[in-house]
Amino acid sequence: MLQVKLIVTGDDFGYCPRRNQGIVDCFLAGAVSNVSLLVNGSAAADAAKLAKRYNIPIGLHANLSEGSPVCEVLKTNSSLLNQDGFFHGKMGFRTALSKGLLNMSEVKQELKAQVELFHELTGHLPPHMDGHQHIHVLPEVRHIFAEVLEEYGITYTRVPVEPGLHNCDWIPPSLMDFYLGVEEDSFNTVDVFTRHGIRWPDIYIGLSTMGKNMSVSNIWSAIDTAIMEFLSKAPSPAQLTPQSRTVTIELMVHPGYPSVPPVGGCGEGPDDFSQSWERLHELQTLIKPELQSHYKTRNIQLCSFKDL
Repeated sequence: MLQVKLIVTGDDFGYCPRRNQGIVDCFLAGAVSNVSLLVNGSAAADAAKLAKRYNIPIGLHANLSEGSPVCEVLKTNSSLLNQDGFFHGKMGFRTALSKGLLNMSEVKQELKAQVELFHELTGHLPPHMDGHQHIHVLPEVRHIFAEVLEEYGITYTRVPVEPGLHNCDWIPPSLMDFYLGVEEDSFNTVDVFTRHGIRWPDIYIGLSTMGKNMSVSNIWSAIDTAIMEFLSKAPSPAQLTPQSRTVTIELMVHPGYPSVPPVGGCGEGPDDFSQSWERLHELQTLIKPELQSHYKTRNIQLCSFKDL
């Protein structure tokens, strides 16, 4: 029988106290099994304490696009900052990168500073490290990101290529364009990460099930679609070893109680995404008993990157 190991990662841990509380509630309900910490988040220190208190597996959500840097020397006069002194933003970062305006040595400085701060806050290095708003798979950045992971011995990351994404007709065209850009960047990142000895789960899910599009049935069908596609590319059963009879999946989620301004954010206050009712919708969906019972009947074991 195929064993499925599912990592349900709550992103943006540390963003604000209400997001922290929502993610912890999901963990305690058995709905989230792993978290990704924004070390420049306004509630990062509180998040690290909560992870220690409840023994929550925690990795680093590297952030180069929202708020302020953590590296002191980059807080003024850095290519990573806009005229207001904050990171360029989700799309602004991509624009600045495409125009050749970002200094890659500063990208490396900031990524290393975030790993060091993570270590300071949690007492250990992150077992996994991914990118806020998928910045880690962007051209040029992917090479620096891989070097930093290899330097610190961080084994795992995220490669956001979601099976079946192209068939999700409920995703608005503008958002789908962004997702397809992330997918293309991810395909171009695979060789770079592989060369640096970095690993990631067999399957990634989380774009088609985000926010208002999250439902128990959507999660089920995303997992089923992904497993079927994975098995269609796998060796024939006769060639399968016990290890290859296990498939690993990461489900990226963003649950929480919506942020209430001015509290939260990464230096600029909370954004619309964090204030949205969709954060609470994700929380309420993830803790539904029928989702948990589906995992059990399908032999799906929730785990963290440390368990791979």
